[in-house]
Amino acid sequence: MATRGLPAWPWSDAEVDDLPAAERLLLDGMRLWAAAADAGQPPLPALRPPFAAEDASAAIAPLDALLRGIAAAGPLALCCPLCPHVAEEEALLLLSCALTQRGARREALSLFLRWLPPGSAYAAMPPAIHLGIALREAGLLLRNPLRMR
Repeated sequence: MATRGLPAWPWSDAEVDDLPAAERLLLDGMRLWAAAADAGQPPLPALRPPFAAEDASAAIAPLDALLRGIAAAGPLALCCPLCPHVAEEEALLLLSCALTQRGARREALSLFLRWLPPGSAYAAMPPAIHLGIALREAGLLLRNPLRMR
């Protein structure tokens, strides 16, 4: 499966404060999860405050499952919660989640295949799909990367 030719993600190296609300929530959740895991604490409780504040608690379990699966394949290169810029791997993960939520699952899988082994990339798809559904049900739509211009 080709992993080239996908649109450049506009959030790569962007200011975190410039992100739309849905992307910011997802990025904050990813970073809080990674910070808790790095500190040896259970990462799931770290996700509760921001997602509960946005009435998106249903997205906590799928995000946890997605990040656990990715972390099992290798270390996550996620920044600390206070880092002002979006890192490359964070941008790829945001793009993969946005594509999955918008129904472009083949393209999302190709992005997961950029940095994950095939088994882990395929295993990442079900939690990514459930995450997209949970965010959509909470009224949080990630921007469609195939239509951004």
